[in-house]
Amino acid sequence: MLFEEERKNKIVEYINLKERASVKELCKEFNVSASTVRRDLKELEDASRIKRTHGGAIPAESMMNFEPSFGEKQSSLQNEKIGIAKKAVEFIEEGDTIILDSGTTTYELAKLLLGKRLIVVTNSMIIAQILQEGEGIEVVLTGGRLRKNTISLVGPIAEESFDRIKADKAFIATNGVDIDKGLTTPNLTEASIKKRMLSAAKYRILLADNTKTNKVTFAKFAEITDVDYLITDSNTSSDFIKKAETKGVEVFVG
Repeated sequence: MLFEEERKNKIVEYINLKERASVKELCKEFNVSASTVRRDLKELEDASRIKRTHGGAIPAESMMNFEPSFGEKQSSLQNEKIGIAKKAVEFIEEGDTIILDSGTTTYELAKLLLGKRLIVVTNSMIIAQILQEGEGIEVVLTGGRLRKNTISLVGPIAEESFDRIKADKAFIATNGVDIDKGLTTPNLTEASIKKRMLSAAKYRILLADNTKTNKVTFAKFAEITDVDYLITDSNTSSDFIKKAETKGVEVFVG
């Protein structure tokens, strides 16, 4: 059996090699309990040697590029996302043509649209599946390459779909929103399609819970001034909200 410090060093080596490891995987690899692994991961994160994620850990230096899977994001901050979605639906009028970005908050919004008469353009296969149950909703699903991590369609074919349309409103998701550094996402292809969505809509509405604020990830797709409205939750700092408003963005709390 490894001593504690030796085990923690081996855990760091393992995570760096695999680029991602779950608690269950580490328990099996090092023959220790889940509580021991979680304690080790906390201590390693406190020492800036790894970064904990939902159910596991990644290398410390990879957080800028790290993107949780759709399932991992869906289980996080669900009440906040539902609150944001309920506020967002107030922006939608009967007969609107709207763009729904892929994401877990836009997914919650999609579930609130089923009784409406709308045209919805999306690159999210999960959102399209939800909306096909709405009798008054015409669903336009872009083509493109499937990103399994986000279950979204990306690439030139998907981007071209947004070049061909004009929508009333676009509801955009983001992994990070910073007053000075703008809106960012860990993936370049996701960033590219988000740019096209913003360009295709008359009104641009950003949906971002408090964990996305003051955060910067790898690929920038817009300035904060490129959106008209920001809908967030009550845990977002008043300082961030004030700074966003000074940039001309109207902020609503769901």
